[in-house]
Amino acid sequence: MDPAPHDVTRLLHGMRAGEQGAADLLFDALRDELARLAERQMSAQRPGHTLQPTALVNEAWLRLAGGEVAEFEGRGHFLAVAARAMRSVLVDGARRRQAEKRGPDARRVTLCDELIGAPVSAEVLLELEDALDKLGRLDPELARVAEMRIFAGLSCADVALATDKPLRSTERAWATARAWLQRALGPDEPQAEEDALGS
Repeated sequence: MDPAPHDVTRLLHGMRAGEQGAADLLFDALRDELARLAERQMSAQRPGHTLQPTALVNEAWLRLAGGEVAEFEGRGHFLAVAARAMRSVLVDGARRRQAEKRGPDARRVTLCDELIGAPVSAEVLLELEDALDKLGRLDPELARVAEMRIFAGLSCADVALATDKPLRSTERAWATARAWLQRALGPDEPQAEEDALGS
């Protein structure tokens, strides 16, 4: 049974305040949700990936607990940050594997509904990561919505709740982010990223 939201919020505040044992209790409270996040992200990897979901949870948790503790706004925000940490673990591995493979014939990818949650190669993961980095430099809020939708698997309603934004605003942000990523990852000629966000 999942813990009550107020329990998670209390543990998040306790972890932020340096309360003894709060981080361990939080990990125990969210273990199942973190495992589901890891399984979702691992299901999007090509078959034969050597990292297991449990190891991905542990690696991501080490990154979360080992760095500066962020001011989490609640369970949704924490899970989105955890999904980002998991993505970071996978991207680091993909970068290592692709270090000598990428050449001039590296193909462009298309972001579409089939790509989200579908098995992707290390190359596609890196393309998406680079595009999200660029989007984050142009509009951090759009990048955050895209990360939550693509990597954490949150619905627009969940993203709106996690970010304390109206649902309609979140849906518009996702539509804009998705369109920008589609253009950035598509086979067309490169264009000025700022222009793509202007409409």
